[in-house]
Amino acid sequence: MIDKPLFGATVILLILGLIMSYSLSTYAVMKFNYTDTHYFIRQFVAVFIGISLMVGLSKLDPDKWFKPIGIFLFLVFLLILLIMPLLPESIVRSVGGAKRWVNLGVMSLTPVEFYKIGFIMFISWSLVRTRLHRGKMSLSDEIKIFVPYVLVLAISTLLIAVFQKDLGQTVVLSATLLILFLLVGSSFRFFSMLFGLGIVGIALLIITQPHRIKRVKEWFLSLDNEANRLETYQISNSLDAIHHGGFFGQGIGNGQYKLGFLSEVNTDFVLAGIAEELGFISIMLITLIILFIIFRIFKIAAKVENPTYYLFCVGSALLITFSFLINSFGIAGITPIKGIAVPFLSYGGSQVIASSLSIGLILMISKKVDYSEKVDYKEKEKVQA
Repeated sequence: MIDKPLFGATVILLILGLIMSYSLSTYAVMKFNYTDTHYFIRQFVAVFIGISLMVGLSKLDPDKWFKPIGIFLFLVFLLILLIMPLLPESIVRSVGGAKRWVNLGVMSLTPVEFYKIGFIMFISWSLVRTRLHRGKMSLSDEIKIFVPYVLVLAISTLLIAVFQKDLGQTVVLSATLLILFLLVGSSFRFFSMLFGLGIVGIALLIITQPHRIKRVKEWFLSLDNEANRLETYQISNSLDAIHHGGFFGQGIGNGQYKLGFLSEVNTDFVLAGIAEELGFISIMLITLIILFIIFRIFKIAAKVENPTYYLFCVGSALLITFSFLINSFGIAGITPIKGIAVPFLSYGGSQVIASSLSIGLILMISKKVDYSEKVDYKEKEKVQA
């Protein structure tokens, strides 16, 4: 039997995201002269596909389908990421100099959202084959084992952080991969070495891109209450929207900062928009639901016997965790803003479908878990006697 609480919690977030995609898209609808239900209908289609995927995948046998699905997702979307910089503007839409979206006519596809799932699936399967059975190793042997994975991450960084100018997704993938390395038995020395290299790499990616330097400067200015608000426009308006919402919010449809004051309020700043309209209590409830989803995934991981399934469940939970933390910390001014979606909540078909796909795969794996932990004490007493 699948993990029904996990499925239910995910559906709740998807439905809330669908409702807010209608409420928070007011300014974009007026600006681009769309119909009132333009964003709602598109999000509804994505949510329908996402829920259908979860149900469909949950019925499959993981021993038969997990590996083919993982290799397909990894190879196909890696190939798409490789050729995207070479494709014309009519096929790959460029926004702010970043080519992140493939134009499919009636909709756009964000390949990196699906690549993340394939990446974690492939890495989980491969790590079990190459590392798990080797036990304790010397540092030089560890380097030999893990170098291919670091190279795959380096290629992913080049494609995502450099060509697509999406540092946030690279940070999420890197952090997830490092923790998976620890789980399969890498030494603390090797982990520390990779962590140091990762910090240096992120620093280089920041200082070599003017827009990233600008974001870091804006974040530092936002820490100063007397800083010029024009310099910290987005962060200031995000904090003001959260403050304006108070504890119970202004009511759905009554938000003011969605009217052009916060760009991408239905995507990157969806939590600020929700906080203004539904209040701080709604953010608390969303956080609890996210934590519940992560808890259920970790519970499945802890009980499943197959190490590949274990690593994938943990990796998927980490993707959700890091994405939520990076977004929520950014809109609260705790860290610099990164253009990364809130899983299940942000507007965007690719994000919704990919997030649902990962949950569907975990539901598929959950059928391998025996949740029954009841002990027959009478039988136990007979054995002891």
